[in-house]
Formats: sequence, C-alpha cells, structure tokens
Amino acid sequence: MTKYILAIDQGTTSSRAIIFNENFDIVSVAQQEFKQYFPKSGWVEHAPEDLWNSTLATCRQALSEAGLNAEQIAAIGITNQRETTLIWDRETGEPIHKAIVWQDRRTADYCNTLSQGGHNPMITAKTGLLLDAYFSGTKISWLLDNVEGAREKAEAGKLAFGTVDTFLLWRLTGGKVHATDATNASRTMVYNIHENRWDDDLLELLNIPASLLPEVKDSSDNFGETDVNLFGAAIPIRGIAGDQQAALVGQACFEPGMIKSTYGTGSFIVLNTGDIAVQSKNRLLTTIGYRLNGKTTYALEGSIFVAGAAVQWMRDAMGLIEAANETGKLARKADINQDVYLVPAFTGLGAPHWDPEARGAIFGITRATGPAELSRAALESVCYQTRDLLEAMAGDCADLGDTIMRVDGGMVASNWTMQFLADILDAPVDRPAILETTAVGAAYLAGLHEGIFPPPEEFAERWKRQCRFAPALDDEIRARKYKGWKDAVRRTLT
Repeated sequence: MTKYILAIDQGTTSSRAIIFNENFDIVSVAQQEFKQYFPKSGWVEHAPEDLWNSTLATCRQALSEAGLNAEQIAAIGITNQRETTLIWDRETGEPIHKAIVWQDRRTADYCNTLSQGGHNPMITAKTGLLLDAYFSGTKISWLLDNVEGAREKAEAGKLAFGTVDTFLLWRLTGGKVHATDATNASRTMVYNIHENRWDDDLLELLNIPASLLPEVKDSSDNFGETDVNLFGAAIPIRGIAGDQQAALVGQACFEPGMIKSTYGTGSFIVLNTGDIAVQSKNRLLTTIGYRLNGKTTYALEGSIFVAGAAVQWMRDAMGLIEAANETGKLARKADINQDVYLVPAFTGLGAPHWDPEARGAIFGITRATGPAELSRAALESVCYQTRDLLEAMAGDCADLGDTIMRVDGGMVASNWTMQFLADILDAPVDRPAILETTAVGAAYLAGLHEGIFPPPEEFAERWKRQCRFAPALDDEIRARKYKGWKDAVRRTLT
C-alpha cells in the first residue's frame, strides 16, 4: 500500500498543504493567501484565525483533490514562518492579540535600550542571535506589557506562547500538545542553543514567565495526533522545523560546508557547520540547523529581509507590473548600459549589516530609466545581497572551499535571476528537481520518524538537480557591478 505524507507549509503570505507519496512525488497541492495587517509604520501583523483557517482549509482541500482520506496519511510534517509570535489563553485557545510577524519592528527601541545596557554579548553567546526586533523574545515582552491583563494571566500560568508551528500544533491536537522543535526554539532569543534549553537569564532579562513556553523536541519526533474531528481520523504529527531549516533538510544539505539559499518574501542562506556552533565575526547568526535523535547540527545563517517582496512592491505599490513573472522578461529588455541599483531596505537591512533604521533607495536613475531597468534592479538586488552574505560566511569559515549554491523558493523559477546569481557569485547555482524543498524537508522529517524515509545519508543520494547555472559574466564587469552595489548600500546605511 502506498504511504502518503501531508506537509503543512505555513508561510508569511499564504498557507499551503502538499501531499507527497513515498517517492516524493507531489500528489496534490492546495494554497490560500491571507490578509496582511500594517497598523502602524514598521508594524506587521496576522490574524491568528487566518493562519489556522487557511491551514485547515488547505489540508482538507489537498486531501480531497488527492482522493485520499485521513487514514491513508501516515504522518504530518509542519514547517512555518519563523519568529512570528502568538500568545493565547490555555483554557479557551483564543489568542490575546494578533500575531506579531517576524518583519515587525515595533520593539526596535526596546532592543536599543537593552543594547545600551550591555546585554548584546550575553544574548549572542547564549542564542547565537543578535539583539534585534526580528526575533520572538521582545515580541513576547511587548504583548505581555501592552495587552490588558496579559502579564497577570501569564504569571498565573493561564497563557501559552508559541511560534506559528506551536500554535498550529495546539489547534491540530485540540489543545493537547504545547510543543515546538529545536529549530524554532532557536529563533526566539530566549533559547540556549549550546545547552538546548530555555535560558533562565534571558527569561529574567526580558521578564518572560517560563510557564508560557512550550516543550522543545527533536525536529523528527512524536508531536501527538490530530483531533479526530478535523479530518475524520487521527493523523500522527511527526515532524516540525522552521521554514529555512526545513529547506536545508529538503535540499539534503547534511554535510558541513553545504549551503542552501531560499528565495521567498525574504531570502535566507543557511550553511551547515556540523556539530560546531561557529561564532560569526561578520554579524551572521549561529542557529540550529536541525536536531535528530538528540544530536544537534548547527548552521550559520544570513537573512535578507526583502527578496520576492521587492517584486511585490513593484506590482502592488508602484503598479509597474501586473504579475511577478513579468520581471524576468522585462529584465532581459533592460538597457545594459544603465547600472541602476535598488537597495530594498523597506524594513531595514538584514545580515551582514543589521541596520534597522536603513530605508530603501534607488541609485543610478536617468531619464531613460523605466520599468525594465527597475525590474532588473529589483532582481539583481537579491543576488547582490546573496553575495554579501556568502562573503561574510567565507570570512567566518576559512575552509569553506568551493561554493555550490542549492536554491529554492518562488524566485528560482526565473532563469534570468538564477543566471545573474551565478554570474555575480562566480559560482555554480543548482536548482533542484523538486522546487518545494521546504515542504519536502517537513515531509522527510515526519516520514523519517515513521520509518518511511531512509536515514539522511541515503536521502541525500536521492536528491536530484534539475539544472545548473554556471557563471558566464566577465570578471571586470562582475567587479564593477558589485562595487556599484556596495557603494549604493554604503549610502543607504544610517
């Protein structure tokens, strides 16, 4: 009998459900977008019920379209947008506030205060993260301090915190399981990645009651079963990983030195560093890549806040395009004699700059600049930022060796963008046969626990490349274009 895995991929702008068979063939896909809330400048929120309802609806749709019932699903794997923060009532299951999204900057001033108090070194030493509003810790504090009665309820043990995976797990299990995995925990800024536990010093610093926190499990583990009323039968939940770590697994980057880069709303490069938690000298993040059978594999990560979001901005705010896939065609038509640079610092700049106050800018505009040149600049900006991160990683890992970038995410469907990425990196770029690598990673973690999928080293042998983009840009042109980018960024930094 064929065995099926249901992967839940809850992202920043949409929720998806993908059913795989035991050969990782996609049987069905369902996707549903949901509303983004921007109550103030720099604030980004989601309605928790939108996250839940869209997840539930896509799971049911995927089952229906596949012609399967719940009893035919061997396990569920969950992958999710990371750092996004929710708190809910343990008795009613009702959230106390909208979810504060990872992009949200409302706690930037609080982070500055903590930094001025000299706390950054301790936070980085324990968590591998930088003190920044990006992570969950200060978001938790904000909710406790700004929602009426929240702190009192939290101290009485009546509230529960979770990143999106934990919230969905709570709902899927009918409130029976309050847990997360090590990858998601490592992004909260209150988890000690070296000791694999919630850190009392950090909880005290941010004034967060320990009773709020979920149990932390391996990425491939027993996370309970779904409530029988949701799908008609209980389905085991056996895998959870944050989206970037799930992509690392889905790309089969199990050996130290392997790199994957995901291009979605933002872009995230993750380098497997094995059992060594490399302390970055270049403002990259040290994080947990995955944890299997109690063994932690670490990674270096660089975050680009705006990747596909730059294309969305061109479509939604500027009205220069009607659909995202137009940008590649326009980029091909752009005047090659114009060097136009878009620095998409809409919510600050991520690694390796970490400048939350930087704002977007366009350089090199002439009277001849139009939608084609701006489209090219938007796509090129993602590639330039990738090179920034790769150079920072090379500075932290002297033995990095020759780079081959494994890529995934919506933007990698653009051949033009992937070719420019290879050109500006001066390194090969591999696009996998299955582009849904984040969902593949979640499915693999769930199936691994159930014995459906083989150990990592055997799974890696099954990874297949769809195509490789080899660098073809003249060295002098590459150097000139990247120099122009670095100058544009310098002018943008505060």
